[in-house]
Amino acid sequence: MSSELVDALRSGSKIVVVHSNADPDALGSAFAIASCFPPADIHAPEGLDRSGKALQQALGIELVEDCDLSRYDRVVLVDTSSPEQVLPVGEIPPGSVVIDHHLPNGRWEGMMFHCDEGKASCAEVVADILDDAGMTLPRDAALAMMVGMLTDSGHFQHGNPALMRRFASMMEGHSIAVDEVMAVTRAETGISERVAVLKGLQRSRFDRVGEHVVAVAYGSTYEASICRALLNSGADVAFVGSQRDERFRVSARCSQKMVRKGLHLGRSLDELGGETLSEGGGHGGAAGMTGEGDVEAVLHMCMSKAMDLFREMRDSAPQGL
Repeated sequence: MSSELVDALRSGSKIVVVHSNADPDALGSAFAIASCFPPADIHAPEGLDRSGKALQQALGIELVEDCDLSRYDRVVLVDTSSPEQVLPVGEIPPGSVVIDHHLPNGRWEGMMFHCDEGKASCAEVVADILDDAGMTLPRDAALAMMVGMLTDSGHFQHGNPALMRRFASMMEGHSIAVDEVMAVTRAETGISERVAVLKGLQRSRFDRVGEHVVAVAYGSTYEASICRALLNSGADVAFVGSQRDERFRVSARCSQKMVRKGLHLGRSLDELGGETLSEGGGHGGAAGMTGEGDVEAVLHMCMSKAMDLFREMRDSAPQGL
């Protein structure tokens, strides 16, 4: 770990910015940095998702509503793969700190960029930084990071040995039981989300190659929740898009079985983003893309790309299997 990064976090006032519709991994990582490197505020442009709100309420995490970057000595961005994910805050000044775990896409040129895409969660990357800095993590911040590890790994479905070791060490070091972490994630699904998911399923369509099924849907909100509903309904890969004026947003999810077969949604959407002058990226099993254009056309391209990958898998499979 570069001492330059730690020195940047230790010096001056900071605003820690998370991506739009931030999840517990983003919020927990930001909370840990703000707790260990004061003075620091946390800003979530366009708010938190349902699990992020549950974490905020459980631990009383304070967020600043208005964000004037010029008021701070340093801008820190966590769990954010591109500047487009924080568009409402304006232009990010050169030299800002970026801490991430997504597949790097070259969008943070001129920043103090630190990324470990081998980590299942951004919270693990932050934990490594805090270890190297010799910082003692407050218990609430440790709990917040553990919630981020749990949710970003799909409740350990996408976990790896490094994540499990880090989670266990934090359990021991802070006397935090698994049920305490799980309790924070049990936010009741509101009626607006339930209705959005049902509408998304109504607006879905699918296609298949052999036994592999890809589904796409339009949803005005809660795109990730609609993705999960499509996977639970039988899809191997799901893309859900929404339209906001001229801009679109697409969330993508796939089963862990598809990841083991070689599908990497983050890489696929990064490639598609390059083809459409949009921003795409993420993990093997969960990714997203944003940009200007028609979301229906983008969803069609997502489906076509997934179908091509399915055909490659079919054609490369040993005969008789």
